[in-house]
Amino acid sequence: MIIINDTIISEGLISARFICDLPRCKGDCCVSGDAGAPLEDNEIGMIEDDLDQIMEFMTDAGKQIVNENGVFDYDIVGNLVTPLVNDRECAFAGFHDNGVSFCAIEKAWLAGKTEFRKPVSCHLYPVRLEKKDGFTHVNYHQWSICVPAIRKGEKAGLPLYKFLKDALIRRFGENWYKSLEKEVKSRR
Repeated sequence: MIIINDTIISEGLISARFICDLPRCKGDCCVSGDAGAPLEDNEIGMIEDDLDQIMEFMTDAGKQIVNENGVFDYDIVGNLVTPLVNDRECAFAGFHDNGVSFCAIEKAWLAGKTEFRKPVSCHLYPVRLEKKDGFTHVNYHQWSICVPAIRKGEKAGLPLYKFLKDALIRRFGENWYKSLEKEVKSRR
């Protein structure tokens, strides 16, 4: 474990090798699971502010869920999450013709229609954050659907923390990431 400021970082972030392999996994992390993606309080307003632009990239079923229930839901312990369509895919998930899922929020961002890229929890996946005892725990969430990403990462030799560099900087800042790199280097 590594401690930087108020974060406790699991060893998996350093030891795991990982590169998303969308052609193989089909973006199943946006489709499978028992709840939507975790949301930060401030992300709800960002989604609501640009919802019309985001909806251009959503499925009809996703639009219906959001129109009926709003842009967020609660998981079984009361945390804010994205809503699901039929207790399955995220309401903001869309699908390419080849069956690979995409994030409608990120599609709107790529098209220059919103400044909000996507929920930070999605950007960070397969890392999940847990707040406990005054710390934010940065944990590697191992899930069988990511086996192709592990294989691809192992083949390339890319550590998970490097794969997630942009997302980690987005969430924790450049100085935090530099501290993480320094700590990893000191362990060699």
